[in-house]
Amino acid sequence: MNISSRTIAAAAIKIALTENREEEAKLKKLYADGQIRTVAVDIGGEYITSIKVIIERAIVAAKREGVIKENHYDEGAVAGAAREALTQIMPKALGLNVGGKIGIARKDDHISVAVFLGVGLLHLNEVAIGLGHRVAPFTGED
Repeated sequence: MNISSRTIAAAAIKIALTENREEEAKLKKLYADGQIRTVAVDIGGEYITSIKVIIERAIVAAKREGVIKENHYDEGAVAGAAREALTQIMPKALGLNVGGKIGIARKDDHISVAVFLGVGLLHLNEVAIGLGHRVAPFTGED
């Protein structure tokens, strides 16, 4: 079955939008049944100073959950897609605190990273979502 980049992007967005770990686990299992690997990780902090940490957390989580392998193709794809997603949010988040979740999805050579954040001060939050997609060689090996 050939899966499109759009399908993988939608999976990354949906896993990033989960409200809690139980919902996340159910969705992760549903996607795994369709051979789409997913992971989500919570993030937060002051936007500019957190960018490096957010990208690192995305890579570590993707490796830990078997979404990607430990090689420079996969790690670079996640880093690039995460950076793209964060760049899309930058106009709203610059100089403010953020909190939310990263969702990562992969099927074959398609890798998507979605970032869903609350942006602002105290309870005066705006919401923002960014999405990045990359292609990394898929060896077919587990």
